[in-house]
Amino acid sequence: MDNNSAALDSVFHVLADSTRRAVIQRLCRGSVTVSELARPFDMALPSFMKHIRVLEAAGLIVSMKVGRVRTCTLRPDRLAAVERWFGEQRLLWEKRYDNLDNLLATMDGENNDE
Repeated sequence: MDNNSAALDSVFHVLADSTRRAVIQRLCRGSVTVSELARPFDMALPSFMKHIRVLEAAGLIVSMKVGRVRTCTLRPDRLAAVERWFGEQRLLWEKRYDNLDNLLATMDGENNDE
């Protein structure tokens, strides 16, 4: 997933909301019903369902309705794409810090020669 990917933008937008991040955290432990997911939040179920729909639209979760019970499941592959992006950024910055360390060591060596 590259830096300009619409999918990556979508995931970051979705995860900008604390309620949706909490839902993702809970689903990391396993599938759960919407009622159980909604329980810790101080909002009406229809309002909470908007968060579920946003998470589904971004592809972060899937839900399945059996009878009157809707169960949500995390799609870790979408989070893996974000993790790869962060990994790329981490490598980039580690390289930059290594270059800075080398430059500072070289400058320090030049100053000690004087």
